[in-house]
Amino acid sequence: MEHRTDLLGGPVGSPDRELVDPVTTEVIRNAFLSIARQMNKNLFRSAYTPIIYEMKDCSVGIFDRRGRLLGQSPGLPMFLGNLELGIKVTTEFLGGPEGYVPGDVYMVNDPYLVGSHTYDVNIFSPVFLEDRLIGFGATKAHWLDIGAKEAGRPVDTTEIYQEGYRFGPTAVYRAGEPVREVIDYITRNSRLPRSVWGDLHAQIAACRTGERQLVALHERFGTDTVERAADQIFAQCEHLDREAVRAIPDGVYRAAAHMDSGGPGLPPVDVCVEVRIEGDRMTIDLDGSSGPTHGPVNSPMPGTLAGARLAYKCLINPSVPVTGGTFRNLEVVAPENTVFNVSEPHGTIYYYPPLGLMIDLVIRALGDVLPDEVVAGQTADPMNVTFVGRREDGSQFVTADATAVGWGASSRSDGANGMINYGAGDLKNIPVEVVETKYPLMVRRYGLREDSGGMGKHRGGLGIVREYETLADGMNLTLWLERSQVPAWGLHGGRPGQATTGTLTIGGTSETVLKTPPRRLPVHSVLVVETGGGGGYGDPSERDPEAVADDLTDGYFSSWMDVQE
Repeated sequence: MEHRTDLLGGPVGSPDRELVDPVTTEVIRNAFLSIARQMNKNLFRSAYTPIIYEMKDCSVGIFDRRGRLLGQSPGLPMFLGNLELGIKVTTEFLGGPEGYVPGDVYMVNDPYLVGSHTYDVNIFSPVFLEDRLIGFGATKAHWLDIGAKEAGRPVDTTEIYQEGYRFGPTAVYRAGEPVREVIDYITRNSRLPRSVWGDLHAQIAACRTGERQLVALHERFGTDTVERAADQIFAQCEHLDREAVRAIPDGVYRAAAHMDSGGPGLPPVDVCVEVRIEGDRMTIDLDGSSGPTHGPVNSPMPGTLAGARLAYKCLINPSVPVTGGTFRNLEVVAPENTVFNVSEPHGTIYYYPPLGLMIDLVIRALGDVLPDEVVAGQTADPMNVTFVGRREDGSQFVTADATAVGWGASSRSDGANGMINYGAGDLKNIPVEVVETKYPLMVRRYGLREDSGGMGKHRGGLGIVREYETLADGMNLTLWLERSQVPAWGLHGGRPGQATTGTLTIGGTSETVLKTPPRRLPVHSVLVVETGGGGGYGDPSERDPEAVADDLTDGYFSSWMDVQE
């Protein structure tokens, strides 16, 4: 095994260590995944807000003592790509692993340190067996309000200081005791103090679950055996990745496109991708992309690294679980003068839209050399719809809805209908029943958007239509819709999907809406969101006639001839 240094400065493995037998290694591998799944279940069960227990806007992982990923549960891939960074920066802040004690819990949400935006909060705890540090349990979840300039993820911020409180490595529990001053600050500066208190402790409960079960695993097999098995798992993952990349022809592959804008009233954002394959190594280079925006559309380097890793994993051994051995042959280049490598004070609330387009473009760039692995374009954006207001009892509410889109078709099958974007992974919609029970809203329509998928030998997936009516006066709407100008593209002769659009009707007067800063709405205002469909794959004339008939019967298309023309 090659000797290497991991993110916390410890050796990855030694060629002289005795190997663990394959059966035991597989048992330990499955145990890592089981621990992560149980952590995730307990987070869902104890979370306070629907964005976690219904939408699943969170991720968890279990890590070894050096901060290397052992196992993860389905969640947001964009979180899992940089979840270990909270451990890394905190360990450095404390002067080394010896700074931890049993019972500690730490939080970090600074986007420049751990990626994404301030609303996504890393909570993790060290795991000890007796007095020895053996690992970490870590979570990341979206909190609904962290004291930003406006409730509900404002789309018009111009700097990070308008986007709520920002924590570097911060203890919330120390040696098992709460740090009351920190918890008081968190709740006192939120419009939803019960929400953030509840979700904070749900994340802590998930970490404690990971602690107990990782300790039990080490007690069963012994720490030396568990660590040697982990090293072997990492080496296997690295070997499989290098083999898969080596099978791609060496070369330079490029793709480019642009976002509608960097925020309300701002210019388009160019995204340029160059993928270089050299032997068993892949480089994703984002040079040539737009510079930092003056709005909230910016990604610090940790988030960009996570996005690039996700693009890589979509194509390279997607069925093999990610571990600390994955991505060792991937290099990511993002110059400081681009939207993909920003620093203070640039805002980051909408860090994901350029990353989503970048992921889509990496797949497009490799479309000719990996025709059976790629898919046509999707409308790679979160499509956020947020309502803020007060209930009849005076309590404030903040909704959060990331709206599904159509996925692109592949060489083997049609694209999936009404799925969340790549980066959100396992994210779910909020059921209509929950929306109408918890908030003064009526969902008047919710279904697939007819004619939205791009035609092809395999058609693109359909976007969705979701129609809301406000049932209370004075609610504020914040809207983020993207890809109205560059819809999801087709591949190898396939047609593009329909573009995204939104329509707001007030008092019988309708207007098109896309990116909307908080806007006060009278009662019975109606918002219709229509998300884009995925691109088709292959020549539409080659589509199976029975599949065409099924599309028409199912109402996916109004007329085959109209779509062909």
